[in-house]
Amino acid sequence: MDDVRWLSVDEQDIWRAYLSASVTLAAHLDRQMRQDAGMPMAYYEILVRLSEAPHRRLRMSELADASLSSRSRLSHAVAALERNGWVERRPADGDRRGWVCALTATGYEALAAAAPGHVTTVREHLFDVLTPEQLASLREIGRAITAGLQPACEAARAEEPDDAAGPCDA
Repeated sequence: MDDVRWLSVDEQDIWRAYLSASVTLAAHLDRQMRQDAGMPMAYYEILVRLSEAPHRRLRMSELADASLSSRSRLSHAVAALERNGWVERRPADGDRRGWVCALTATGYEALAAAAPGHVTTVREHLFDVLTPEQLASLREIGRAITAGLQPACEAARAEEPDDAAGPCDA
C-alpha cells in the first residue's frame, strides 16, 4: 500500500467530475434512445456501425470491436435486432466459421428514424454546453485515454474466451 500513488484532492475532484459526466451522459442517452426509438443505445451503436460499413455489413468479430462490445454481448444484441428485422446474420463467404451481420432496409429505416433525436440530445448535452476550446480538449483527452488503454485492452481480449465480457467492453 505504501507504493500507491493516491489521488490528491484536486485529482479526486477531476476524477469524480469525469466519472459523473460520462456515466450521467451515457445513461441519459440510453434513456432517450429507449423512450424515443424503442432501443437501447447499444443497439443504436450497432446499427450505426453497420450503416457506415461497406455494403452495410461487417463480420461479427469486426462489429464487436467497432461497437466496443464483447462477442457474447454482441451476439445477444444481434439476436434481438434480428427479431426486429433490423439485421440478418449469414455465413461469411469463403469462411465456414465466420459470420457476417448485415443491416436490413427495415434496420436502416429504424436507424434513420432514431438518429435525429439522438443527435439533438448529444448536441444539447455535450456540444452546446462546451466552448470550442473545451471540445478540442475533450477530443484530445478522449484520444489520449483510448490510446493509453489500447495495449491493456488488446491483451485482455487475447486472453479471454469469446464469451467473456472484458475490461474494455462498454
